[in-house]
Amino acid sequence: MSIFDEFRRRNVLRVGAAYVVTAWLAIQVVETIFPAFGFGDAAVRIVTIVFAIGLIPTLIFSWAFELTSKGLKRESEVDPSKSIASQTGKKLDRMIMVVLALALGYFALDRFVLDPARDAEELAEATQEARQEGRSVALVESYGEKSIVVLPFVNMSDDASNEYFSDGISEELLNLLAKIPELRVAARTSSFFYKDKLDTITLAEVAQQLQVVHVLEGSVRKSGNQVRITIQLIKADDGFHLWSQTYDRTLDNIFAIQDEIASAVVAQQKITLLGDVPTMREIDPQAYALYLQGRHLRRQRSAGSLEQALVLLQQALAIDPGYAAAWNELGTVYIIQPNLGLRPIDEGYTLAREAVNQALALDPRYALAHASLGLIARSYDNDLAAAAQHFERALQLEPANTDIIRRAAYLSASLGQLDEAIALNKFVITHDPVSHISHYYLGLYYTYAGRWDEAIASFRTVLSLSPGLSSTQYRIGTNLLFKGEPQAALEAIQLEDSVWGMVGLPLAYHALGRADESDAALAALIEQHEQTVSYGVAFILAYHGEADRAFEWLAKAVEDKNAGLANILGERLFSNIHDDPRWLPFLERIGKSPEQLAAIEFKVTLPE
Repeated sequence: MSIFDEFRRRNVLRVGAAYVVTAWLAIQVVETIFPAFGFGDAAVRIVTIVFAIGLIPTLIFSWAFELTSKGLKRESEVDPSKSIASQTGKKLDRMIMVVLALALGYFALDRFVLDPARDAEELAEATQEARQEGRSVALVESYGEKSIVVLPFVNMSDDASNEYFSDGISEELLNLLAKIPELRVAARTSSFFYKDKLDTITLAEVAQQLQVVHVLEGSVRKSGNQVRITIQLIKADDGFHLWSQTYDRTLDNIFAIQDEIASAVVAQQKITLLGDVPTMREIDPQAYALYLQGRHLRRQRSAGSLEQALVLLQQALAIDPGYAAAWNELGTVYIIQPNLGLRPIDEGYTLAREAVNQALALDPRYALAHASLGLIARSYDNDLAAAAQHFERALQLEPANTDIIRRAAYLSASLGQLDEAIALNKFVITHDPVSHISHYYLGLYYTYAGRWDEAIASFRTVLSLSPGLSSTQYRIGTNLLFKGEPQAALEAIQLEDSVWGMVGLPLAYHALGRADESDAALAALIEQHEQTVSYGVAFILAYHGEADRAFEWLAKAVEDKNAGLANILGERLFSNIHDDPRWLPFLERIGKSPEQLAAIEFKVTLPE
């Protein structure tokens, strides 16, 4: 008889299963009951440890002893012909089933009855506390007590160029807190919107606009290897300081400081975590500073800043080749460069893929790297099925990451799932309400859906948040064209100070019947930007009704791997050639026919 068979005969496996199920049920009950008697998490941990330690002796006991009709006896003393181990095994099976049923029943009770009741009690306590302190009850009831915005830390260094460091520290802390599911954290775009604006707006107004209750603000003073970070956690509506701390450390301790701050925020918010407080990965301080500076320059999106970002990120990776975030950031720079005409498309995306794959080789659970691969698959590979897989994996790892959800919404739009794209983007806006880019994409999806007035309203919101944002006036103009208001469209497009203004002019002039001006504007666009606007030229020609030339330029857009092709199904300017017998075969060749897109499964489950 094998050792496994002997385990089964002596009911060791059944005893182990019964022990584990019973212990789990007991721990769940303890977690519910202990707080009512003033016992905290430490008592629950002790109970869990005791049960864990008890498993091994229980298994040893079940191996050494057997239950007989005359009570427990050592297994060696039992006559095999008189053993009742099989009957005992059946009783254990029934016991396991009963305990499992109890466990499932308790889980349902806790999930659907006790947990909502606890949430309601916590909200009632927070509301009562707000009333007693004269704070806004509506703010607590609407947004929840466990919500926060991390404002950009003030650079107090003598060197103004150290601002990248203070911004970077606050952003890294924001990202750390955002990994706590129990805490609602305003997204970076919205929190950084208020940078340098706090002399004209109060913290209460910031909290009201971002739909949070608490504000974390601070300052950073960096001098050589020495860092002083001062932090304050504030209840926004009354300005009451819940907690403050000053840290005087060296750069070697910067990650420990951020971990301590995250733990303090969790404690002050009275959050009971399902797991441990997230912590920063410790890396070389010099590499970390280079990474922060490189990311800061990448966001400026100019030719010079992107080149500087590449140099700094490569220096960071030379110091710490295992820095996954720096590899992904490097890939992001390579993606941006061809999109701005600063690097050949094939070269840029090839380098980007290599960098992002290196990030995932180092950290397979790095969600942003999976999202980067999704972006490459959608925009460069023209492989929406692969993009869907990458984004699904990214959202499995970080389901509440608004940057990833925003990109996932763009993929939904590319798949023709416009209702889904709009819903996802609205979710992002609730967590990132003053993000101009989120409102921009919402306007884009409204345009694809033919909801012209809502699209125009969204784009006007964009301009109120970021005046002069590239292509926004063009988008307003095209929506006015669809509404049948060509003169208003021309006036909006003439305000566009980018290449998109040149794209819009041939459309507006054509709608106004000014054919010569339309042809001249199109010729100027092709002469100056032929390498980057093939897709735009194609839809201009389609709008003009020049089907043959439109398909010629669509073929060129495919050859150029123009990223605009990802959303060809939603682009309303191609409507005039939808009935052309070449339209559907073209969509099939590039994998964008309605049937091909409908076959790609992609569904995002938003966090509660």
